[in-house]
Amino acid sequence: MSTTFQKVESDTQIQEIAKLAEIIWHQHFTPIIGKEQVIYMVDKFQSFHALKEQLADGYEYYQILDDGDFVGYTGIHPENGRLFLSKLYIKKEARGRHLATKAFAFLQELCRERKLRAIWLTCNKHNDNSLAIYDHLGFKVIDTQAADIGSGFVMDDYIMEYQI
Repeated sequence: MSTTFQKVESDTQIQEIAKLAEIIWHQHFTPIIGKEQVIYMVDKFQSFHALKEQLADGYEYYQILDDGDFVGYTGIHPENGRLFLSKLYIKKEARGRHLATKAFAFLQELCRERKLRAIWLTCNKHNDNSLAIYDHLGFKVIDTQAADIGSGFVMDDYIMEYQI
């Protein structure tokens, strides 16, 4: 199997990501944070307009293609000598193929090319599957964060980091 990472540059690609995000978020996060917060967060952070705004603010998105099939995406932003891993999502049917590991290797290489010293991310404290993957990849919890995201919703996260 061949896995590639295609930089997102067109509105069509952004729309494809927004559609996949809605599916993944409802499947994966509803049991963790509830349907109402999922609907709110998809609109605020994963919708077409939110993604367009993030791209305009310097975020980069990459579609994850596995044998040419669009199976996931990652969103990143360089900040203060580190790479913020804002998003890494893989559709349910493609999980178990080590795509997160391949995406992580891709991001490590970007960091080396750009001379960034670490990758950091936030992950919901109750997102056990993702926390296990990040732990397996070598991320360490360096802090916690409870962020008010509006409309009465809070993101209760671990802040994790991987040193390059």
